[in-house]
Amino acid sequence: MGQEIWATIVSEFSDIPDVSTVTRVTLRLVLAAALGGMLGYERELKSRSAGVRTHMLVAVGAALFVIGPLQSGVPLSDMSRILQGIVQGIGFLGAGAIVIRATERKVEGLTTAANIWATAGIGMIAGLGLEATAVLSAGIMLIILAVIPRILPRSGDVDTRHDRRQP
Repeated sequence: MGQEIWATIVSEFSDIPDVSTVTRVTLRLVLAAALGGMLGYERELKSRSAGVRTHMLVAVGAALFVIGPLQSGVPLSDMSRILQGIVQGIGFLGAGAIVIRATERKVEGLTTAANIWATAGIGMIAGLGLEATAVLSAGIMLIILAVIPRILPRSGDVDTRHDRRQP
């Protein structure tokens, strides 16, 4: 009976059968966490609501939702439904980052929400094993978040005195 219990326990942990699989899964999850953390750090530097931990969890979670089905034998052609579910589900999380201040006619958190959404994309790509694409995407996102604001003024900072719609 003891051997049967032990055999059952061992078989339950057979989803990572060899060193190659352990390395692959670890690399994908750690990369997702690291890239998500970098993107979250940028948001945290700007004192936004979603920071390092949130972005790391989003990226790792998205990677897990891809790695699990791949390991269980879901064909790549059927992954579209899983990917759609991640994209839709993460939209609800991003919506929580958006604050509408009606009295000031101001919307806050759109960039953070978009960043959470794109971070999930990076996690999905890392989970699929497209590590170089994930790194490139994170680099582009960091440029968008850190460099573009220095080049272009925020829409709230634009002088609208010459706009005919203004009284």
